[in-house]
Amino acid sequence: MAGGGNAIRGSRVGAGPMGEAERGDAAPRQAITYFCSRDHSSVVAFSIEATVPDSWDCPKCGLPAGRDSDNAPPATKVEPYKTHLAYVKERRSDKEAADILDEALALLRSRRKSGDLIF
Repeated sequence: MAGGGNAIRGSRVGAGPMGEAERGDAAPRQAITYFCSRDHSSVVAFSIEATVPDSWDCPKCGLPAGRDSDNAPPATKVEPYKTHLAYVKERRSDKEAADILDEALALLRSRRKSGDLIF
């Protein structure tokens, strides 16, 4: 065999193109257009029976999109990432932090004087 592969060539059962006659009729649909604040428009197909949402995330930029082209919803405010230190500073004042540090240093110094191995 040339090529050294074990690929099976040809087609499998049901691999051909299927038309409406083989699949049945498609469900009735409605096309709804959504508009975002960056002037993108997106057409989304829903079933006739489905409840159509008032907003949809724009697939191009991710901003919220609405059905009114003149009044697109505003972009949501993204909170910046907070570090662990930022959360600690929200809970403790500078005075409390200094007291905790002094207490920890006093404990560390007392353990060193007693000969404990500290890593």
